[in-house]
Amino acid sequence: MIVCNDVAIRYITGDFRNIGFKDYVIKKIKGQYQVQEFWAVDGVSFSLEKGDFLGIVGTNGSGKSTLLKSIAGTLHPTRGTISVGGNVAALLELGVGFDADMTVRENTFLRGALLGYTKKFMTDTYDDIIAFADLEEFQDRAFKLLSSGMKSRLAFSIASLVRPDILILDEVLSVGDGAFHKKSEAKMKEIINSGATTIFVGHSIEQIRTMCNKVLWLNKGQQMAFGEANEVCGQYQAFLDSK
Repeated sequence: MIVCNDVAIRYITGDFRNIGFKDYVIKKIKGQYQVQEFWAVDGVSFSLEKGDFLGIVGTNGSGKSTLLKSIAGTLHPTRGTISVGGNVAALLELGVGFDADMTVRENTFLRGALLGYTKKFMTDTYDDIIAFADLEEFQDRAFKLLSSGMKSRLAFSIASLVRPDILILDEVLSVGDGAFHKKSEAKMKEIINSGATTIFVGHSIEQIRTMCNKVLWLNKGQQMAFGEANEVCGQYQAFLDSK
């Protein structure tokens, strides 16, 4: 379903947008203009089969979210290749794909359309989405008036209930109360059993150890380990303990 081969993603800092076009021209003429490179991801290779549940672990700044964006297709790798087979639902940023001034009902259909689903399908699925998100009383409220937890529940509900081939989640299960945590974890297990391939970034090692069958460990953009969940989680925990 997903194959990453020597994926590297580079950011350029210090370009002319930071100093202004006039200063850029002057520095360029004088030979004083310099740019800096930052490799957010460098040399990541792994493959996932249908039904795999991959957890990605690593400290802040390790390149987890950047890698997810490249797999989702919103960021192209500087080097290497990414092959993705199937319909992808990516839940990377809670506000993306929603209109702040539109209602919860309108946004649900909008998000579904952005994911490529028909109006009939979304109409048939709508009640289940709202019920799972516990937003029955807020269907006609503007999205901007929802709490961050409500926004998270709606986004997660849409992404998980539309039955994607590949589901990408960036720390979404860390938002919301304990009841929603349990419900979302149960939904993830249901998605696994349905055969969907899932990638999940989270900070809870025990959660990832319980939910995932494979784990990728990144550190400062570098791939430290990839393999069976219990083994890689143990290596990562030992690394954290040593710090």
